[in-house]
Amino acid sequence: MAELLKLEGLETQFRTHEGTVHAVNGVSISLNEGETLGIVGESGCGKSVSMMSMLRLIPTPPGKIVAGKALYQGKDLLQMSLDEIRHVRGAQISLVFQDPMTFFNPVLTIGRQVAEPLEIHNGVKRSEAYDRAAQMLELVGIPRAKERLNDYPHQFSGGMRQRAMIAMALICAPQILIADEPTTALDVTIQAQIVELVLRLREELGMAIIWITHDLGIIAGLAQRVAVMYAGYIIEEAPVKELYAHPQHPYTIGLLGSLPRMDESGHRRLTSIDGLPPVLMEKPAYCPFLPRCRYAVEHCKVENPPLLDLPNRHRVACWVDTETGRER
Repeated sequence: MAELLKLEGLETQFRTHEGTVHAVNGVSISLNEGETLGIVGESGCGKSVSMMSMLRLIPTPPGKIVAGKALYQGKDLLQMSLDEIRHVRGAQISLVFQDPMTFFNPVLTIGRQVAEPLEIHNGVKRSEAYDRAAQMLELVGIPRAKERLNDYPHQFSGGMRQRAMIAMALICAPQILIADEPTTALDVTIQAQIVELVLRLREELGMAIIWITHDLGIIAGLAQRVAVMYAGYIIEEAPVKELYAHPQHPYTIGLLGSLPRMDESGHRRLTSIDGLPPVLMEKPAYCPFLPRCRYAVEHCKVENPPLLDLPNRHRVACWVDTETGRER
């Protein structure tokens, strides 16, 4: 598969009254054509900020991209003019946000909002855009789609609003769909329907997907490759089956240990990760997971590990081999 998108050394900071928050600290990752990449980690680890920075959607000020490249089809998104990046957002790279109720404009109809990207990016007449909007709503599983174009967001259920948001994101047939925790506010049944919908659309439309979440259970059945983030860093990356079978970073081991499993007999006590995530007022010179890590050695206190290459396309930022307890 050809490489479609590549982030290199992305760093984003936010100025606050208390000081500078180092939200993203040198993220480097790629996405191939037709691939689904999962980005996982707890709240505040930099998942969403990385993607919002790439598309220049962070508020400036207080936010600022201080380093890095975001190469899409050979062009750096971070160096584009505002007009150029607007033609990429929505048309070639689309986003689905976490809360569909706050995303939709409550005083505009669903049809108007779903059709609008097609009018703006493709210059399609409004009547044609509305016909296409009805087709997209039908594609994502909304019954009587044409009749519901004139409904307002409050007339849709949470699951239907999320489907409408996916329809709006896909109406211009983008190459990349970024889904930022799109099932968090939904109940488990609707979550499963949305995941199944995205899988079907990926096969039908051939798009690449970046799925941002804290839920490793969803990623297991959705992604081909997973990147785990902590404190603004990618600390582990691997194909999904490899990561679940052989997690190498202590943080990933803790995340997987906190998941209930259906393939184990008897009762197993779920593990927890002691301590709290760091407040990154300074970029750490040591491993940011050090205060919470039971595998730590002296090397962890003096140098932050880079992503080290392991077999089976596995990369991990850890000085210790967690399977043997020995330093790498």
